[in-house]
Amino acid sequence: MAFRLYNAPQSTCSQRVRFVLNAKNIAFEEVKLDLLAGDQLKPDYLKLNPNGVVPTLDHNGDIVIDSSVIIEYLDEVAPEPANFTPRAPAKRAAMRAHMRFIDEMPAAAVRVPTFNLAFLPRFAAMSPEEFVAFAESKPLRKEMMLAMGQKGFPEKEMNAALDRMRRTYERMQDAITESGGPFLMGREITLADVALMPAIVRMDDLGLGDMWKDQPLVAKWYDAIRAHPAYKPTYYLGSLLTERFPHLKEKRAAAKA
Repeated sequence: MAFRLYNAPQSTCSQRVRFVLNAKNIAFEEVKLDLLAGDQLKPDYLKLNPNGVVPTLDHNGDIVIDSSVIIEYLDEVAPEPANFTPRAPAKRAAMRAHMRFIDEMPAAAVRVPTFNLAFLPRFAAMSPEEFVAFAESKPLRKEMMLAMGQKGFPEKEMNAALDRMRRTYERMQDAITESGGPFLMGREITLADVALMPAIVRMDDLGLGDMWKDQPLVAKWYDAIRAHPAYKPTYYLGSLLTERFPHLKEKRAAAKA
């Protein structure tokens, strides 16, 4: 089986897919796109993924898009040596319910602090015409970009996003308590954990990891997923925002000083 993954190192959705590929020891060709340069909006890529986002998986010519769909697809076509989908139908349904919540809440909410804290300087440096053209070119994120503008999301929207993340940590704490942990559904890691992982890593990378200090099981979950053998190759050098944007690293260092 030949796999080619079009993705971006810092993309949270791409990180989900890389984790599953690495956990399954699947060899794959990685095509890295620079999202801020607009690689995902070029005609050749839009033919593969009309949404103009990453990741996109090419499996022997079959094109699969959307990270949640891709990781389920990988569990189906390559169930060994690692599998992240429960066999029991009720458990499988529970996992998918978690995944719907994750895509609706943390995966969406984390974009607001990401754009405000990491990407804004890049957009602020554009001319108004350049920014509008860049925003208008995005099939799936146009409205979000225009709402953010070159000054960033307003404080009210930032606070709302952070509140959605807090509610996520509370939901995680409750789920882990009920299942016995260390993962959302118990001892075994599932696709729900994989789907959630990048949002939590991103919040920590943005210097907001103290938001779950009152949720001890979330901290243990974070330790457990970072200890997984697939974690390190997934988060290779350049996968964190602090490794690409010096102002973020400087801000974190100043906060600790």
